[in-house]
Amino acid sequence: MAAVPSNAAPTTPRYSPVVKTSVGFVAAAAVCLAFADISITTLDPWLEMKRMAWGAVTPDFGAVAGLGMVVLRTIAFALCGVALGAVAGFLLSQIFHLGPVRWMCASVRAIHELFWALIFLQMLGLSPLTGVLAIAIPYAGICAKVYAETLEEAQLPALRTLPKGTGILSAFFFARLPDVWVHIKNYTSYRFECGLRSSAVLGFIGLPTLGFHLETAFSEGNYSEAAALMILFYLLIATLRYWMRPKLVGFYVLIAPFLLGSGAAINMSNIVRFLTVDIVPAPLREGGLLAGQTWRNLGDWSGTLLMDQALPGMVATLLLTQIALVVTGVLALALFPLISEKFFGPVVRTLGHVFLVVLRSTPEFILAYVFLQLWGPSMLPAIVALSLHNGAIIGHLVGRFSDEVRLRPDSPRGINLYGFEIVPRVYGQFLAFLFYRWEVIMRETAILGILGIATLGFFVDSALADIRLDRAMFLIAVMVVFNVAVDSLSRYIRGRLHLSTRAGQA
Repeated sequence: MAAVPSNAAPTTPRYSPVVKTSVGFVAAAAVCLAFADISITTLDPWLEMKRMAWGAVTPDFGAVAGLGMVVLRTIAFALCGVALGAVAGFLLSQIFHLGPVRWMCASVRAIHELFWALIFLQMLGLSPLTGVLAIAIPYAGICAKVYAETLEEAQLPALRTLPKGTGILSAFFFARLPDVWVHIKNYTSYRFECGLRSSAVLGFIGLPTLGFHLETAFSEGNYSEAAALMILFYLLIATLRYWMRPKLVGFYVLIAPFLLGSGAAINMSNIVRFLTVDIVPAPLREGGLLAGQTWRNLGDWSGTLLMDQALPGMVATLLLTQIALVVTGVLALALFPLISEKFFGPVVRTLGHVFLVVLRSTPEFILAYVFLQLWGPSMLPAIVALSLHNGAIIGHLVGRFSDEVRLRPDSPRGINLYGFEIVPRVYGQFLAFLFYRWEVIMRETAILGILGIATLGFFVDSALADIRLDRAMFLIAVMVVFNVAVDSLSRYIRGRLHLSTRAGQA
């Protein structure tokens, strides 16, 4: 064997693309943290925290005893919105391979349900249709994507056994659909759980759901009532499997529209004005379309909005998103052992499941609203809220995935089992979940601007409050382009790293 020269250059270790990507995102988050505002601006956050903690352990159930119809309306909004979204998404999934359809779905899901609600408020007022469409439209885009990916990736041995000459519809309904129906049904059930959270949050803008009473309780400092409302919401989520039976879904969907209430009457003139006047940029309304000065004014108007509001909002949104994404990943890796059979027994796992269910069932908007009362309108409440909510979701999924890992009889225990056996073997799936949530976190980051946090959503909400709907729609369009770009980058990274593209179906 030839001897290695003593002066030979040492071999440089070669790190995998997964490790390099992870290090790159952590480094990017560290840089973003240096420019982020994470200050605490409240005078006495500890006093407010004590009041909230006391309210949490002394829930006032008497204050929520008469809210049975409010709970039913919260369920009804979710049912109607998710049902419409799922049906539309299923139809769109059949033509999702077409470029215009794919881009349309990406655009509608890039806008958060709360922004859709604020848009429809301008046209429909506080009518039930506002809440239903606010859920249905983005959910249609989400479901179309997931259903299409499910159909594309499914193993379909039944297709190979079909006789020649079988029609397209027959092949679809008797071979393709039965093979993936369980996946579609399970994902739609999960989407309904998300719809309940969305329905509750819509109450913060005035719709008659649980969120309306929750916002009122928090703003008045009635933390015991707020705690009772949150417990009521957790019970609603926790008992979902018992009352949302497949055989009863059709019945629920039929009666749900009658539980939405009446609300404000729909005025067609408002809809026409919104579509033909309000959202038209001011320079185009004030000058002739054939005049050169009109288009120069439009350029100045767009440039000013872009520089003064869109770019600062995009930078803040990006800073917040990248920090929250990495903290979410750290929390998920720390939390998943709580529910994994590889680390704990039944008692600890049960407590871990309860803990994660509470965190992931609490909408990030509500978490941010709570932390805002404690720390003031900096990025800190948003970072903590987004990280806890999404970290619990990914931690649950990774913990469930870790149960499938097979260990050697002589495998280590404790921290060595975690660091050298489990984490390396679940890390790829963990990254798939995390990168899938990247776009979702950005959507959620933008909407937190309604609470006063200076993201892109803050400028959208300010424009809507000033009834400058043309500015609001311009900024929303910028938000759509921004989110679609992040979604495309996420898909590209998942493809380059050969990560599971089914991460979004869990």
